[in-house]
Amino acid sequence: MGELVLAAKITHVPSIWLSIQPGRHYGIRRPAELALTEIGRRARQHGADTFLIADTHWMNSIGFHLNGKERHHGSYASHELPHFIHDLEYDYPGDAELAELARQEIAAGGQKALVHAYRDLGLEYATLVPMYFMNGDADVRVLPIGCNIYSSIDENRRIGEALMRAIQRSDRKVAFLASGSLSHAFPTNETAESLLNEVSSPLNRKIDMAVLDMWAEGRIGEFLDMLPDYNVRCSGEGAMADTAMLFGMLGWRSYKGQGEQLCPYFGSTGTGQVVVDFPVPSYDKI
Repeated sequence: MGELVLAAKITHVPSIWLSIQPGRHYGIRRPAELALTEIGRRARQHGADTFLIADTHWMNSIGFHLNGKERHHGSYASHELPHFIHDLEYDYPGDAELAELARQEIAAGGQKALVHAYRDLGLEYATLVPMYFMNGDADVRVLPIGCNIYSSIDENRRIGEALMRAIQRSDRKVAFLASGSLSHAFPTNETAESLLNEVSSPLNRKIDMAVLDMWAEGRIGEFLDMLPDYNVRCSGEGAMADTAMLFGMLGWRSYKGQGEQLCPYFGSTGTGQVVVDFPVPSYDKI
């Protein structure tokens, strides 16, 4: 039986990529770089052979989609911020087998899912930025699942449960990455550059910090109660689908773990960012 060996909420903001490039912004995201690297180290320590990534920059409008290519290979430039991320070469093994099991389990739960292996279906930066720090030797498989921007929190809970069933049917040791922000309210274009290291509003920062307290203290039920409103009021990235999938995999309200924050909370062009590792419960409790 397969295992979920690691589950984490992670950042992927382009300013992390900017942080490793020569120039005046070099090093601005060093704590996030180190936190992503640590997640990769822990995944390997636990024997992970697949990174399953809920990618909030692979945004779908109908159904749920998995990139089931046997190998992910290409060069990436961000359409959103090409001056931040461009000429990013990548080459990772994929996981077609786990993708198909996930499709079957999502369908068994009454939802629509498709697996794709199209030549021109590349990876998005919510996968690529973390993989640069976590999977530098490219020896761990990479399986992205897109986030439906019109989905509900409950739908994504059920997707997370289906992904857990797929993992258990496989022979994989999986590290799951919820790759998305906390609050995600972008500033206006006229002010965006001045908020490179800021959150867009004091209210969003305050709510993000309250969420981190809930995670650290294991107040997961309280967090899940507010998650639908949190998504709406704080402009959730990708419908906060990645976060709902994460807790769906971990057992939703039955989850009793406490998140371990691996880097200081930070603002990036108005959005709230962090890296948190959630201990994986015993499987008989899921």
